Formats: sequence, structure tokens, C-alpha cells
Amino acid sequence: MYADHKARRNTVRDIARLKGQRPIVSLTAYTAPMANWLDDHVDFLLVGDSLDMVLYGFESTTGMTLDIMIEHTKAVMRGAKQAMVVIDLPFGTYEESPEVAFHNAARAIKETGCTAVKLEGGVEMADTIRYLTERKVAVLAHIGLKPQAVNVMGGYVAQGRTEDSWAPILEDARAIQEAGAFAVVIEGVTEPLAQKITEELDIPTIGIGAGKYCDGQILVTEDMLGMFPGNPKFVKRYAEMGKMIDQAVGQYAEEVKSRDFPGTEHTYAMKEKK
Repeated sequence: MYADHKARRNTVRDIARLKGQRPIVSLTAYTAPMANWLDDHVDFLLVGDSLDMVLYGFESTTGMTLDIMIEHTKAVMRGAKQAMVVIDLPFGTYEESPEVAFHNAARAIKETGCTAVKLEGGVEMADTIRYLTERKVAVLAHIGLKPQAVNVMGGYVAQGRTEDSWAPILEDARAIQEAGAFAVVIEGVTEPLAQKITEELDIPTIGIGAGKYCDGQILVTEDMLGMFPGNPKFVKRYAEMGKMIDQAVGQYAEEVKSRDFPGTEHTYAMKEKK
């Protein structure tokens, strides 16, 4: 069902060209069916390490492994034919050294066929981003609220709430651009700060909980589809799929118990003897 759709896949250059032209559309995807549904509507898909929480039920993203990320990215690549696909490098796979980061990033791209990797960090990761980009690895950076650093940041706390706290985040933004990142995710910062970063940088900014002035937006797909009871403040629920699933499964259970399902139309009849 996925192999019959031929299309040109978006590239890093396509994403870069959208800055100042129109907002960039992005969502997360972890499976082939979801990627296939999203493909016609987005510019790029992120196989985020948020799958650790969304699909595997963990409380944070820090337990995700590169092996699991690679397998899910392979699935997304099979489902999406035109959206650019980016893989999140999990916690512990790139922080040790630029060489370790390159080894893991190169493996991820070679095994999945995706276009780019995403990693968290600003100034402290600039040398690693430079090392990767100089070796032909496209990097999507991530600054502001960094979920992989939740333990040292003291939780999922919005950043840049006062102007005197802006300087380190602005420094992060400048550093990752200079290092060669093709775009940057800005998460969980105040709208004025995200706007300032967007106006200052030449590369696209992709906001998540960073207001409307970023060059693009990304959300966790399951959040915006309403598949969980609660969402962060920055998520708009475009559907209530969780309620629909609950209703559908409830109806199925009742019909099984009452023997209304399966009906005659759902069963195979005996062939008549000739």
C-alpha cells in the first residue's frame, strides 16, 4: 500500500528556501501508516525520541535507544514518500564526542535512508554540529527546553520568561547556525524570544511551544489528534481520537458479548455442492 506512490522527497534545501516564503509544516511520526497519512500535508516528519513516551509509555525520552529509533525511522521512510524525514539522536548517542556522534549519525542515516539527524544543545554542541556537517551529515538543532536534559533542568520548565534570561538561549541559536545546522527547533520559550531568534537567524526556526513567529511549527501528532487525556499548554487538539477509539472499542465489546458481532455479512458461507 506504500510502494505505489511515487514522489520527489523534500530536501534540506527545500526546507531552507521556505524561510520568509511560508510557514514550514512538521509533525512527528513513528510508524508507516501514520507517516503515510501525514505525508501529503507536511514538509518534513520527525521521528522523535518522544516515541519513548507516546508508544512505549515511559515518563521521559531518556531511555530510548538508537536501535529502536532506527527501526521506527525505517518504517516512517516506507510510509512517507515526499516529506523529508529526520531522526532524533537519542540521549547518550552524541554527547560524548564529535567522533561518537558522527559514528551514530552516519549509522542512522545509512541504515534508514533518512535525510538528517536532530540533536539537542546549543553552544555546548556547536563543535559536534560542525564536525557532523563538515562530514556531510545534515543537522537539525534543538534549543530552549531540551527534553533529554529534563533531569538537570528540573523538569519541563518554559525558558526565557524574563529578558535577563535570554542571553544564553540567543547565544545557543547563534552558535548552532555558525556550526552549520540547516534549521533549529525552538521548544518551550516565550514568544518574544522565539521571534527575536527567528528574525536574527538566517536558518529556519521550527517552534513547539514557542509562539507563531517561528518559521514553522511542529507538534507530536498523537497530542494534536487528542489521543491522550491531557496535553501541554502549547498543544491545540484538532481531533478527539482518544474518545473515538474508546467509543468504538466499547461498542465492539458490547456487540461481541451480545453476539451481534460477527453478523452474517462478516462470516464465510459453505459452498454449495455441485
